[in-house]
Amino acid sequence: MSKKNVLITGGARGIGAATAVLLGKSGYRVFINYVNSTQVAQELVKEISFDGGEAYAIQADVRDDAQIEAMFDEIQTKHGGVDILVSNANMNFTPKPFVDQTWDEFSQKLNDEMHAAYVCAKFATKSMIEKKFGRLVFISSTLSEDPLTSFIAHGSAKGSLDSFSKYLAYELGSYGITSNVVAPGLVLTDATAGAPEEFIEFLRSSTPTGRVANPEDIANAVSLFVKDESSHLTGTYLPVCGGAYL
Repeated sequence: MSKKNVLITGGARGIGAATAVLLGKSGYRVFINYVNSTQVAQELVKEISFDGGEAYAIQADVRDDAQIEAMFDEIQTKHGGVDILVSNANMNFTPKPFVDQTWDEFSQKLNDEMHAAYVCAKFATKSMIEKKFGRLVFISSTLSEDPLTSFIAHGSAKGSLDSFSKYLAYELGSYGITSNVVAPGLVLTDATAGAPEEFIEFLRSSTPTGRVANPEDIANAVSLFVKDESSHLTGTYLPVCGGAYL
């Protein structure tokens, strides 16, 4: 019970998996949320456990209130509740420019993104308020502030998430709860495997650090915000893109 409990939504792959591995090595008790990637999540649990960490795979679709509640109830009953929430679950969207997009296509991404973040934060902060300690980290995107053609649904949803995090920081600070945004640029994961090589090369060549991010880069940024020592960091938006955001 002395360990901090970290729930990572969408934690089986990409950024979520890298974050789970890093925090598991750092002494946190890690809960890896997934929807369909059962085998991948279980293998990740074994990897973290083999390195001396403590991890559990927990299935729930974070678009479904009943499944979210059951997930948080399980963590509360068995381990004393969530201390740290990393809201990372990836929500699909229809990549289209505004003139070709319908409201249904646009709103689907907005609703899925905010519903998952809102309801998970709602349940997480219950135990955080009781403990007078909590860390909320939302994985956004630099596309929320740096637009790209056909990404209006994604960027707008992430922009809403950015604002949401600021409000949580403002309202929950007196309870010892911080809320921060980590905003990656392009990250080389399964989700971006289909990106054209010429586009990746363009980003690499125009990035001050001379490379494109990997999941571990984002995990390192998350780890900064979840530490006990980061109690005075809240309401921030941290782009992790090697300076490409400039």
